[in-house]
Amino acid sequence: MTHAHNPTSPVPTPTIPESYSDRVRTALSLAASGVPVLPLRAGKVPFGNCRACSDNACGGRPHMKRAGSCRCPAVCHGWAAATTNHDVLTSPVWAGPWCEAQALAYHPGGAGLTVVDLDNVDAVTWARKALPATRTVPTTRGEHWVYLGAMRSANAVRPGVDIKSHMSYARWLGPGTGTMTRLPTVVCALLEREKTTPARGEVVSSSGRTEWDRSVATGCRHTERFVRTGLERGLALVRAHTESGAGSQAFGVAQFLAAQHTACPGPCGLEALGWQVVDAAVSVGVPEPYARRAVTNGLSDTPTPGRVS
Repeated sequence: MTHAHNPTSPVPTPTIPESYSDRVRTALSLAASGVPVLPLRAGKVPFGNCRACSDNACGGRPHMKRAGSCRCPAVCHGWAAATTNHDVLTSPVWAGPWCEAQALAYHPGGAGLTVVDLDNVDAVTWARKALPATRTVPTTRGEHWVYLGAMRSANAVRPGVDIKSHMSYARWLGPGTGTMTRLPTVVCALLEREKTTPARGEVVSSSGRTEWDRSVATGCRHTERFVRTGLERGLALVRAHTESGAGSQAFGVAQFLAAQHTACPGPCGLEALGWQVVDAAVSVGVPEPYARRAVTNGLSDTPTPGRVS
């Protein structure tokens, strides 16, 4: 796969021993062209963190959402483990994962790429009508459309369509066919307009719980408009997951909301914000105990003086 590497500064290609498996040889070839790669285990998901990195105790990779100092040489932190470093990919600590690997993945954003993951025939039909032609790669159920240029990743931007770029990985399924074109504005716009699926029934605050307002956020440095805009966008993301994934989305929204207040003296009323996220998740079928746990974990994932205990 061609990527955004500067052709005037070629990356020397290391010699790849014949003894390596086809998967490792492919990985090294991609890495030599500037595409960060990682192995996937059974279920086609990343390998779990090592004991030292379990539950993100190490603080995460330096290039993750909230920069950490972890330099673990193992295949830890999911997409953030993807690398172009030949010595890392062929190191003894990666040998075990390569032996167990069931698939190969790459980090599109790290290669300056965006993958529009079309998960079914209907999604492919939509893309052929709505998106500019580009490099396409067949998948089990649909296609990957690969564009030059990176952007924020998001799931379910419309039925059967995910965007994989920054902070995400995509399975390597071959080079595909066609010429990659520049990332079009129509793809970028999907993040803004597609999270609008109505919830199943009206969302109301659970009995006895206070909705967010300035009275519970006396130490917040943000304007009320800023906080409410972020909250409403987050609630829309949760409500859009009417079939599955609302619990995971609730975790992500809570994590995002907490991260906005790390520099506030507090209190910022995050508990009230969290309950509104819980209510949104419950409205689309998430059991309340699960929703509460997801939101609590999301809020606590970002230490902040603005959290209400």
